[in-house]
Amino acid sequence: MYFTDRGIEELVERRGEEEVTVAWLAERLREFVDLNPDFETPVERLATWLARLDDEDD
Repeated sequence: MYFTDRGIEELVERRGEEEVTVAWLAERLREFVDLNPDFETPVERLATWLARLDDEDD
């Protein structure tokens, strides 16, 4: 188990029944990076990975 799994599990437990839009998620990611600029690169990589999930070339 990775350390991040605990945070993911908490997310599911607290918000697992909610439905969110991609726009809402994008805004939360922007807020997070504004508050935590050291995480800009990992958030960028996550956002890019999510955006390209359906690309056949990858």
